[in-house]
Amino acid sequence: NASISGAAGGCQAEVGSASGMAAASIVALAGGTPQQSATAMAIALKNLLGLVCDPVAGLVEVPCVKRNAMGAAIAMVAADMSLAGITSTIPCDEVIEAMFRIGQTMPTALRETALGGLAATPTGKRLKQEIFGQSAAADSE
Repeated sequence: NASISGAAGGCQAEVGSASGMAAASIVALAGGTPQQSATAMAIALKNLLGLVCDPVAGLVEVPCVKRNAMGAAIAMVAADMSLAGITSTIPCDEVIEAMFRIGQTMPTALRETALGGLAATPTGKRLKQEIFGQSAAADSE
């Protein structure tokens, strides 16, 4: 019902989906119910909605690696919350639908194009030039 591609839905689709799936898996491995797994998925994904995909120099390194680590931590907390009996006010399927709609309305510059967000900072542009030898002027052409 949605995409896991940063180009289609931003980092919320990549990191958010991975975090949600990890949370659901942790619950299942801990002996939780399918409903608790869905709740863990919803809790994790809700906390990453709106996360843009802005890889510096177009490479999946900065800020991606650290975002994935944070997604893993969110997954563990979401699983613990669900196993403790905390529920999600918004059902899992509706959270996934919201992620899809947010991704559709997210500007192209914030969906894995390396044109916005951290990729567009002075440091992001400098790193791109150092890596690829491209000037900032070439980016605007």
